[in-house]
Amino acid sequence: MAERKIERTLVILKPDAVVRGLMGEIISRFEKRGLKIVGMKMIWVDRELAEKHYEEHRGKPFFEPLIDYITKAPSVVMVVEGRYAISVVRKMCGATDPKDAEPGSIRGDYGLDIGDSIYNIIHASDSPESAEREISLYFKPEEIFEYCKAADWFYHTHAKGKREYLDSMNCLER
Repeated sequence: MAERKIERTLVILKPDAVVRGLMGEIISRFEKRGLKIVGMKMIWVDRELAEKHYEEHRGKPFFEPLIDYITKAPSVVMVVEGRYAISVVRKMCGATDPKDAEPGSIRGDYGLDIGDSIYNIIHASDSPESAEREISLYFKPEEIFEYCKAADWFYHTHAKGKREYLDSMNCLER
């Protein structure tokens, strides 16, 4: 059996998630899925940071509205870790446009499509390269923490190579 890949991804609960009081509900979904929050803070994204983050969209018609949206109110930025975290988180988020997102996904349940504006609640890195770049925009290395959740110990007690896995997750007593 192939080794299951532990990844980190950047997740942003955008300003509409914050002002609508959806932070706890969304964070809870990730934790219930078995993902681990290894870094988290609330920030007000300024224009300079927003432009760096969304550089790939510069020149597109939605660039300015996107910058206005992400800088409108505070956001919560998180580093989420887990097995195949990038694809798992993206699937949980749903399609970028809320009208195309499946019910049960974060955007399907909470995203809004109002007139010419899309309020899609959340951002998630789309690749390992994007995750690495985006995490470095928002977090210093010392702001990301390694720790063991009780579930790590519980589910890996009988796994082949459990000692190495648990040690790599900082789950063994030192």
